[in-house]
Amino acid sequence: MNLIPLVLSNVSLMDKAMKVVTQYQSLLIKGAINTVIVALIGTIVGLVIGLVIGAIRFVSLSHDRKDSKITVICKKILYFLTSCYVEIFRGTPMMVQAMFLYWSLKQSLNWTPYFAAICIISINTGAYMAEIVRSGIQSVDKGQNEGARSIGMTDMQAMFYVILPQAIKNAFPSIGNEFVVNIKDSCVLNCIGFAELFFQAKSIQGSVFDYTGPFLVVGIMYFVLTFTTTRILGIIEEKMNHTHSSIPASDTTANSIQRGGF
Repeated sequence: MNLIPLVLSNVSLMDKAMKVVTQYQSLLIKGAINTVIVALIGTIVGLVIGLVIGAIRFVSLSHDRKDSKITVICKKILYFLTSCYVEIFRGTPMMVQAMFLYWSLKQSLNWTPYFAAICIISINTGAYMAEIVRSGIQSVDKGQNEGARSIGMTDMQAMFYVILPQAIKNAFPSIGNEFVVNIKDSCVLNCIGFAELFFQAKSIQGSVFDYTGPFLVVGIMYFVLTFTTTRILGIIEEKMNHTHSSIPASDTTANSIQRGGF
């Protein structure tokens, strides 16, 4: 007998969810598109920021006997500034960052919530990407950097042409995970009026005077987005790790020499 109210409540909940999907599907689709776009752009821009910051921090820690005192001082200053950026944006909630940056810069920049959301999530992601890139750089064998320097490359040339490509490949799982996290964490940007999924759920809730239906639907949509993204990233990672070669491994060196490969 106790199961009857539970079954009835579940049926009622599904009816509410279906009503939300039927009546407000355009808002939900718009929210999902905004969520994915901002998360994707924020991850890409954040990766670029992370690559630059990570490279600067790595080069700043490298010591060369040929460096002048001014160069050493500049390296220390750059390392201090980049460390401050990483620690501040990793150590404070993105919602606080969004509120502070949006309202403090709104009058001077006159930016929309959409553009502000992209900037905020990019800057926040850049701090995390810098640490991901740093760990990726550390995973690259030191001999790679020494080999690049031995053929006349500078620190920056060795970094961008030799170290970073390998670091990105090593850190790709963490980079992909950051994209998945951004899909979910973008919901905090509703505090500045950005119309992502959570914002749309709140709007629908105010119209239907019910919390359970709208947030059940949005929760399922978030799960579908993250699950699909995770599977796609897994396929990409598998292809990146799979090496294709038309030459047998035992004959690679000999054939390459004969063809002028070395």
